Amino acid sequence: MQAIDRVLAARANDRPGASQFIHSIFTDFIELHGDRNFADDRAMVTGIAKLRDIPVTIVAIEKGQDTKTRLSTNFGSPHPEGYRKALRQMKLAEKFGRPVITLIDTSGAFCGLGAEERGQGEAIASSLTGMMSLNTPVLALLTGEGGSGGALALAVADEVWMLENAVYSVISPEGCASILWKDASRTEEAARHLKLTAQDLQQLGVIERIISEQNDFEQVFAELQETMYDRIRGLLDLPPGELMENRYQRFRKIGGTPL
Repeated sequence: MQAIDRVLAARANDRPGASQFIHSIFTDFIELHGDRNFADDRAMVTGIAKLRDIPVTIVAIEKGQDTKTRLSTNFGSPHPEGYRKALRQMKLAEKFGRPVITLIDTSGAFCGLGAEERGQGEAIASSLTGMMSLNTPVLALLTGEGGSGGALALAVADEVWMLENAVYSVISPEGCASILWKDASRTEEAARHLKLTAQDLQQLGVIERIISEQNDFEQVFAELQETMYDRIRGLLDLPPGELMENRYQRFRKIGGTPL
């Protein structure tokens, strides 16, 4: 598949959303609401659940399944209160020793006037710094689109995984073509140069694992449950200091030249 085909697959209307991933992989999910400051952002779903026998905290971006739910979730573009809710739940997970699993599917954080007035940039920056220093395992999974800082704000993890047809980029191909060439017809070319596919990003060392989509999603969910469980178990065995140092070094080496 070409890069632009991956982009279209990641955006497909019939692609499973956050709620489907949560209820298919985890059990006993209890949603927790609000940032204790302004509002409850429906684009950001947070709560506690069980991954088999491991209690975990889930932070997920929800796009919605139909017009009504997509409007209520702002088409998966969180406001600052969404990121503040996410960080609040991650800090709570750290307090009780629960691993954090993030599910990412967003074209980017909301960039409207109200979001900027309420500190969108600061909320994303706080999430980045807060996740880097979390004293508990963090695993991030890109399930569809991973756009700009809105996605990166939930991807400062010990490992980042992507579904086979997910994408992860600093900007959309359309936005890139419009800015670089002032020509939206070059979107396909932009997608190719952005290196936004899971296959590209694994080669660049940005992600650790690609989850195959060759089977139906019920099998994908089953594979994710098994592989997540095994990896979280492994991360829980690491001393806290080593866990955080490994996370720090993971990001330090991205883009570097091998010695």
